[in-house]
Amino acid sequence: LPRETVKPVTPGSHHSKQLLERCWSCRLISGAGLMLSGAYVYNAARKIMRTGVLMTPGLVAQITFAGCLTAWGVVVIANPVKNSKI
Repeated sequence: LPRETVKPVTPGSHHSKQLLERCWSCRLISGAGLMLSGAYVYNAARKIMRTGVLMTPGLVAQITFAGCLTAWGVVVIANPVKNSKI
């Protein structure tokens, strides 16, 4: 008998990608978590800016990273890969 009847689900496998595409609650929780993480990072940068410190490259990088996290959360929720015709 072949032993390939049961394949384990690995993080990079095709099955795990299909699960994220089909599972609305998974996408919503993951996307919301990323968006909240972005808000947290942005508020940490704003807290430093409120003290009157000039904009440093580190603060700019932190705000940019917060925007990237938020955008990533929107992309996870919107799921544009499923809707693409590639």
